[in-house]
Amino acid sequence: MKTVRRKGRAGRPSTERDPPATTWLPTTLTAEVDAWATANDATRSDAIHRLVELGLAAGVKPAQLNATRAKELAANVIDNLADGAASADDRASRKRRLLKGPEEFTEARVDRRRQKNDEGTGRN
Repeated sequence: MKTVRRKGRAGRPSTERDPPATTWLPTTLTAEVDAWATANDATRSDAIHRLVELGLAAGVKPAQLNATRAKELAANVIDNLADGAASADDRASRKRRLLKGPEEFTEARVDRRRQKNDEGTGRN
């Protein structure tokens, strides 16, 4: 029986480099990338590469930063308005309740996961 050898794949042989990624950029964004590339002595390709790496390294979404900052500011205001005669535990409990918000609004919150109701109690 005669064995048939398969020929290699047609086309250019592999260069063993990272595959190219093609994307469409708006004209204004392309101009901003080119300006960044000029300021940082890089080609457009290198500029896009570096900017993507910088964006991924940041890791924190602006919405998360805003929410964290708002919670810190609210906590500071609550501390300044706290009842000095109350015990530390009472102040901490009141602060937690104020930062968490009223129960009526917890159902409307879209940024928090809904919890399952406790069995038979109807409470969260």
